Amino acid sequence: MSLNRSEQMVHDYLQNQPEERRHWQDLVRREAAGNEDVHVAAAALERELWRYFQERAAVVEPFRGFARREGGARTSMRGLAELLLRLWAPPPAKPKNSSHAG
Repeated sequence: MSLNRSEQMVHDYLQNQPEERRHWQDLVRREAAGNEDVHVAAAALERELWRYFQERAAVVEPFRGFARREGGARTSMRGLAELLLRLWAPPPAKPKNSSHAG
């Protein structure tokens, strides 16, 4: 999977910040548990990741420098949301087969 520059920056930041990473792991797991539809979970996480990116851009490098250079235009975080769901959310439960071999 290919991430855009903004997504890659958030991903790298989370890899280097254990407390932030734990927060996001918990958030991803809660979102996945609360939504049977992975697309709904990804959309919700994408919005949260964008808010997080904006918040970090106000106070922390390299986000601040990136925002200064690139401007504040909305950037998709959908690829990162989907990646984090694959990495950190438990796999969906497989439906039980109701037919019995006789």
